[in-house]
Amino acid sequence: MLAVLSPGQGSQKPGFLSPWLDLSGAEARLRWWSALAGVDLIHLGTAADADEIKDTARTQPLLVAAALLAAEHLPMYDVGLVAGHSVGELGATALAGVLPAEAAITLAGVRGREMAAACALEPTGMSAVLGGDTDEVLAAIERHGLYPANRNGAGQIVAAGALDALAKFGAEPPAKARVISLAVAGAFHTPYMAPAERALNAVAGGVTVSDPSRILLSNLDGAAVIHGREMLQRLVRQVTAGVRWDLVMRNLRDLGVTGIIELPPAGTLAGLAKRELKGDGAPEIVTLNTPDDLAAARDLIARHGTVSTHEPTPLFRVVVAPSAGLFRPAEGLDEGADVRTGQVVGQVVTRQGPVEIAAHGAGVLTEWLAHLDDPVAPGQPVARIGGLLQ
Repeated sequence: MLAVLSPGQGSQKPGFLSPWLDLSGAEARLRWWSALAGVDLIHLGTAADADEIKDTARTQPLLVAAALLAAEHLPMYDVGLVAGHSVGELGATALAGVLPAEAAITLAGVRGREMAAACALEPTGMSAVLGGDTDEVLAAIERHGLYPANRNGAGQIVAAGALDALAKFGAEPPAKARVISLAVAGAFHTPYMAPAERALNAVAGGVTVSDPSRILLSNLDGAAVIHGREMLQRLVRQVTAGVRWDLVMRNLRDLGVTGIIELPPAGTLAGLAKRELKGDGAPEIVTLNTPDDLAAARDLIARHGTVSTHEPTPLFRVVVAPSAGLFRPAEGLDEGADVRTGQVVGQVVTRQGPVEIAAHGAGVLTEWLAHLDDPVAPGQPVARIGGLLQ
């Protein structure tokens, strides 16, 4: 399976869109999207300096536009999975068919403006924590009144909150960890962004959505989301909730992803994947930064993506855990068995009692992704249901 990933804020570089403007129709498309986003995407992607594109209100629609522009030149119908980091999730949601590109650009413009406005309300910031024991780092973050805004895997956690609390945290780092202050406008993905979440929710309520046409993993918990309306709600909630990219990468591994393409400006997510998804079965990765990289990206899709033929092709649905607990598959339900829509395929045993897990579509139980008494997190894939797509 091949995954296409859309990067988030901090990955932008001055002039990174310049080579894409040479492609037919690119300039016109960016002018249209600029009108929707309320910013000049062509200027920002070609002539603006680093300080100008660091502005949250400008950066967020720019990144979503870059991802969608590049993806237009890929055979996305052969891509089985998409995901995006932070604001990149808007681009991924559009590539999954949940949102029209115009809606994703418009929401990115609102999200960026409102988050920038929220940053101006109080002096807040973010710091990267590299290394250390994960539990100890999280405990130290909580002890200082901060929030784990990003858990990126590979020993990277980002703490966010009030500047004075961040200063104390940096002066007393967790054991075997380094704390590095980040040059950002505020505490993204924390309750400090509540005004932005409310503003985005007011606009998102009027957006028409569809259910995903391919696997779409959510930043909120790494879950494979199958309903478009739920994904839209998650996009809004993500403004104040931490990014769990570690869980996204875990599910990339669990779902058997063998190839990854990172959309422009590429490099950050590819680096995390190389450090986290290493060893036997490590995916082949292509960073798509300029049109010169399109040939390599298309070749990767041809070798790792869905084969396009006139014959029926497999369609896989991922069944996910609704809550945390211990997984128990339905008794007597083995791989290869036929499953009907709504059939209970297992349950999660929680402290409050068992919670049933039902299949959202009919097909064949092709693979268990969790087994008896395995601990599972909310949204974690537990089974794969296969059918046929004509």
